[in-house]
Amino acid sequence: MAGYSNPTREDEPIHVVRTIGRIAQMLLELRDEYERRPRPDTLAQIDQRLNDLAEQRAKLTQRRGMAGEGGRES
Repeated sequence: MAGYSNPTREDEPIHVVRTIGRIAQMLLELRDEYERRPRPDTLAQIDQRLNDLAEQRAKLTQRRGMAGEGGRES
């Protein structure tokens, strides 16, 4: 079934990974918008999304530590 995902606990890294993906998509859309029509408010939105991405990185780092032995390490 398309769009279906298995239920997961709220503290699992998958939630952060999904949020990172959504922010990355927003950044791509903002890039395209800025290329079409360069505006200061679009740059401000890009800057905010980068801050959001940094916050998600910190959450992912924290949750990777919580994953313990069951998580995959790179």
